[in-house]
Amino acid sequence: MSEHMVFAQANASDWIELAPGNRRRVLIHTPELMQVEFGFDKGAVGALHSHPHIQVSYVAEGSFEVTIDGVTEVVGQGGSFIVPSGLVHGVVALEAGRLVDVFTPMRADFL
Repeated sequence: MSEHMVFAQANASDWIELAPGNRRRVLIHTPELMQVEFGFDKGAVGALHSHPHIQVSYVAEGSFEVTIDGVTEVVGQGGSFIVPSGLVHGVVALEAGRLVDVFTPMRADFL
């Protein structure tokens, strides 16, 4: 992918298996911004972690138990959440689902 993408077609990038039932694909990015889709099977876990990037997540499908900085809430389809820089966060898929995450700056570790 070019560093200066302005369009990305559906299925232009491949899924990468991260853990059982948990996969991701980078959809589009510039050095300042990145959009990533995560797919989860029911019960799959996005393990607790932190990073310096600001993250905003949209629940495109399913329902997730989301923990940010020790606070847990269930977020369903159509809902969103923001993870400020450096806070520990993770998810558990309460049903099969998809998250669309946006990071600033882009996650070079995902390329």
